[in-house]
Amino acid sequence: MEQANKDRSLVSKVMDGLVTGIVEEKYGAILPPQDVLSKEFDVSRTVMREALSMLLARDMLDVRPKIGTRIRPMSDWRMIDEDVVNWRFRAKPDPLFLRDVIEFRILIEPRASAQAATRGSVADVAAIREAFEAFRQIRPSEPGYQEADELFHERVVVASGNQFFMQMAAIIRGALSTVNPIVKGNDGLWETAVESHRRVVEAIERHDPKEAERASLAMIDYTAEEVSGKLSAEPPARG
Repeated sequence: MEQANKDRSLVSKVMDGLVTGIVEEKYGAILPPQDVLSKEFDVSRTVMREALSMLLARDMLDVRPKIGTRIRPMSDWRMIDEDVVNWRFRAKPDPLFLRDVIEFRILIEPRASAQAATRGSVADVAAIREAFEAFRQIRPSEPGYQEADELFHERVVVASGNQFFMQMAAIIRGALSTVNPIVKGNDGLWETAVESHRRVVEAIERHDPKEAERASLAMIDYTAEEVSGKLSAEPPARG
């Protein structure tokens, strides 16, 4: 059992190293042969083969005869997998990717906020308020800001009671970790962020789903406009 746990830990470590190399564009379009990678990571071929198979299962790689192991475009990666989500957000953000994650948030978070207003238990709503109070006391440049913002959004999703939304929390966390560094230097924007978060909390506390949904959408919109302005990406369209 101890050896099995050690092997799994080693496989995870190799996977993490491979992904770092991929997102940093160390390998180009084709991975080196398995024996070369095994020497690079100082592991057996068995461990390397298992690590590669895990990435294959997540649609990150593609094995082709006479070509080798090709790295698939990030848009093909299985984003529903939390590990893949975390890995994808390591890569340098590009305008189209940011557009896509903002559009995802527009689809999920406003609806989750509305459901939190109708389904959230007393404990759920209190937890959202607690997270907001922690968030509003921290400036973007201070330690703990990112964690406080992520906790607020995660608690709203949990309060929605929708198990599929809960599974999407990793993407929301990743989106925040990517967007916040882009917008954090704007003090006026921070004040807007606090006020928009407050609006969501108060709507949920009043059990007003329509206002909670509108407030959540506004909270995402101001971020989308700031990001699109800085990266010259088209703002996401809303239907």
